[in-house]
Amino acid sequence: MPVIFQTVILLSLSNVFMTFAWYAHLKHLNSHPWYIAALLSWGVALFEYLLQVPANRIGYTEFNLSQLKILQEFITLTVFVPFSLFYMQQPLKLDYLWAALCLIGAVYFIFRS
Repeated sequence: MPVIFQTVILLSLSNVFMTFAWYAHLKHLNSHPWYIAALLSWGVALFEYLLQVPANRIGYTEFNLSQLKILQEFITLTVFVPFSLFYMQQPLKLDYLWAALCLIGAVYFIFRS
């Protein structure tokens, strides 16, 4: 499997765990002390790191650090928007489109030869 596919798949899965670790406690653990939310989030984040570290090691064989970071930010937005809409039931905003266009531009500029 090409490096780009391995990297994108692993970073995408990693991002799902990251998004849940960072934000799901706002929906489900609001009545609990913050340290309970922090401990549970750390547990979820472990799975993020178990995917993110190999993704970056694999990706770094073909891409530079800036390319990996911009790719990660693009994936973050593509994971965060559906999470925000469907899981957290936040309203759709036109700002998501503008942010996506900016990130597409960033991806273009960082990957062009």
